[in-house]
Amino acid sequence: MPKIEVQEDLFYDLLGKKYTDSRLEDIFPVAKAELDGHDVDEKIIKIELNDTNRPDLWSAAGVARQINAYTEGGAPLYDFFSTADETFDSEGRSLIVDESAKDVRPYSIGFAAKGKVVDEPILLALIQSQEKLCWNFGRKRKSIAMGIYRSDLIKYPVHYKGADPDTTHFVPLGMDEDLTLRQICEQHPKGKEYGYIVADKPLFPYLYDDNGDTLSFPPVINSARIGAVEVGDENLFIELSGTELHDLLLCASIMACDMADMGFDILPVKVVFPYDTEFGREITVPYYFQKPASCPLAQVRKTLGEPITGEQAVESLKRMGVYSVYDQTDDAIYATVPEYRNDFLHPVDLVEDVMIGYGLSNFAPQMPGDFTVGRLSAAEEFGRKIKEIMVGLGFQEMMYNYLGSRKEYIDNMHVGGDDYIQIANPMSENYEFVRPSIIPSLLESESMSGHAPYPHDIFEVGKVAFLCPEDNSGTTTRNYLGFFCADNVMGYNEASSYVNTLMYFINREYFLADLDGDTRFIPGRCAAIMVGERKVGYFGEIHPAVLESWGCSMPSIACELDLDLLLE
Repeated sequence: MPKIEVQEDLFYDLLGKKYTDSRLEDIFPVAKAELDGHDVDEKIIKIELNDTNRPDLWSAAGVARQINAYTEGGAPLYDFFSTADETFDSEGRSLIVDESAKDVRPYSIGFAAKGKVVDEPILLALIQSQEKLCWNFGRKRKSIAMGIYRSDLIKYPVHYKGADPDTTHFVPLGMDEDLTLRQICEQHPKGKEYGYIVADKPLFPYLYDDNGDTLSFPPVINSARIGAVEVGDENLFIELSGTELHDLLLCASIMACDMADMGFDILPVKVVFPYDTEFGREITVPYYFQKPASCPLAQVRKTLGEPITGEQAVESLKRMGVYSVYDQTDDAIYATVPEYRNDFLHPVDLVEDVMIGYGLSNFAPQMPGDFTVGRLSAAEEFGRKIKEIMVGLGFQEMMYNYLGSRKEYIDNMHVGGDDYIQIANPMSENYEFVRPSIIPSLLESESMSGHAPYPHDIFEVGKVAFLCPEDNSGTTTRNYLGFFCADNVMGYNEASSYVNTLMYFINREYFLADLDGDTRFIPGRCAAIMVGERKVGYFGEIHPAVLESWGCSMPSIACELDLDLLLE
């Protein structure tokens, strides 16, 4: 979960009063947070956020805004947001996106701020918000990168384009040497860390003003002049670039509201695209794009188990910073989503805010009306029996993660992976796919166990999941047994004997059939396990190409059985 550190004086200033640690512990849950520590000497309050779908809370201003809304009965209303129907005068401030950026990093937006002198706590807060939004929400700058610049040194319009990495050059922040964009990727510490994001592109993203002065090479590094914001600066320009315009606009809204709460005046910037976007070709940022949310009052009452009235629901939402109305005709709540939030995906999200705003202490504890006897499910009992048999055969039980990478589940296994479940927006490439088979996990253990005495006999009883068009959800989750053996005499006959012993002890009649097209195994040295007309599993000798991909040298066998089919 995200963690932030806030300067004590800035935080209390945003709250409007000083809180004791005990009071902070009591009030933080309304912001889905908890006190992680308080360094009195350094005057730093450490906060852990317990929700990853509220990036607006990943800052001192965001947490303070939520607490103030709860204690004072409403969040501030911001008057600097444009909409599809109303656009503010940007007074000549504009950001022009060039056609060349479309295939590189297509979107760049920004806004300006003035009226507040940057001090040390504000500078640290801005840098932390920048890092948290770009790292956690922006997938380590892959989809969102943010730069903060000295607006006094900028001549508008600002330009964003795809530039030649070998001829475009500037002095990057933290250096005195003039480098090309490609040299920055090779020599600058930030270039080594983030340059890979655009390294395979023919052009690199480049941001500069109308004088031709460089602002930054997003998503890598700012310039040493315009991009070096310091204590004492007052006029700022905030720019965000990335691959998803929707997410960029949300981050811009969060930053604008945070800075407004800190005392800045927010100035709109007109962004001009040469191609169509979901919000048109011209957008004045900050831009309000959230859709209204609604929920039947009956659902609120049913979900929370409390006879909450429409007026109570409206007041509870107001304490969460969400302004709403109760329609008696529809018996429903209609809410205007705050500019800095985009987490209302379902009516139950409104119910959650009603619950928190109503006050968890106001829900009286109730004993369950029905009592049941706990017992193991048939699948769990069968799984435990399988484990006992495998341990009796001399195998060691293993336990693995259910998420993994493309390399583990597809590339190293030499399979297509067409029916594998891929996560749309993973936090890390190491957890991009849901496990479709236990065998890759077993091979990963073997790849790290070459120094251990042979034979290696390991197994796991666990879940796998893959796409299934016949299921309503489009996927299916199954209980599998997977076992693996490695030794210099290990082969098809040994695998067949293990399968035969296992099927004997669980009293299942079976026969073997040809297993064609499974590239994980050596052709002719593998088989499908059939019970009646259904294939319940397979086993065989692991193909040398698969073993080589995993860095394994010893002959190996593997087997996988669908325990749910065997249980039926």
